[in-house]
Amino acid sequence: MYIDVKINKAKRIRAVFFLMVAFVFLFPTVNCNAQEELPFKSGETVAYTLNYTWGGVLTDVGSAVCQLSYEDGDYHAVINGYTFKFYDIFFKVRERFETKFSPLTLRPGYFYRSAREGKYRMKNTFYFNNKNYTIKSITQKYDREPFDTILQGSPNTFDLLSLYYHSRTLSFGNIPIGQKQPINFVIDKDIYNLYFIYLGKAVKKVPGYGTFRTMKFAVRVVAGNVFTGKDDMIIWVTDDENKLPVFFESPILVGKMQGRVSKIINNKYPLTSKIK
Repeated sequence: MYIDVKINKAKRIRAVFFLMVAFVFLFPTVNCNAQEELPFKSGETVAYTLNYTWGGVLTDVGSAVCQLSYEDGDYHAVINGYTFKFYDIFFKVRERFETKFSPLTLRPGYFYRSAREGKYRMKNTFYFNNKNYTIKSITQKYDREPFDTILQGSPNTFDLLSLYYHSRTLSFGNIPIGQKQPINFVIDKDIYNLYFIYLGKAVKKVPGYGTFRTMKFAVRVVAGNVFTGKDDMIIWVTDDENKLPVFFESPILVGKMQGRVSKIINNKYPLTSKIK
């Protein structure tokens, strides 16, 4: 894929390449009162394979692995994303996301991102004040001096990784089909507004992993240097107590990105949604 794509086009997909895994769900706030009610547990590991379609050719280009632990009263989640060795020659990507969030409120307190995408470098550090929903944002691009600012969030403002877990706590049966549901997230030094729509239930085959009963969603993403702003990201989630994203896809400015689950370890509940 990267053999035929110029570097400037590769930069257009750098953000979506691994951010897609981090915000596979973008939902409104919900509270859980005990860890026993949560659909995940410490030790859960989920891996995704990411591919890119351009010019009619679909190629697996990288992977992202999400791991969850419980430390000092908070959940600590980490995603490591990377291009496969062959594609490192053309456009090497290494992404790391970390978040710490409360098991009681699911609100994040801390987020860190380190991005190495070709020659591009970016670091984010966020500190969330969950009394007034302000966010202290520290960003550092390349080797420049860090930039500090205070952002005004809301109860619906999350970092990308805490959204992944927060969304899985929702009671999907209470979400009307076809109705827009707002959410926003913070990345770099900006807060972005989006919405999702529940499309109903569907059977989805995940290549190399199996066939699942799923719930299907459409997410409208912000227009910019990656997304067109005219097309939805489509996401399929297991229709069981785990509520795990197993497949997602989205058109981008150059081609289309897809992600599929490739490994699930130490899930809290049986994958009863898996048909075969």
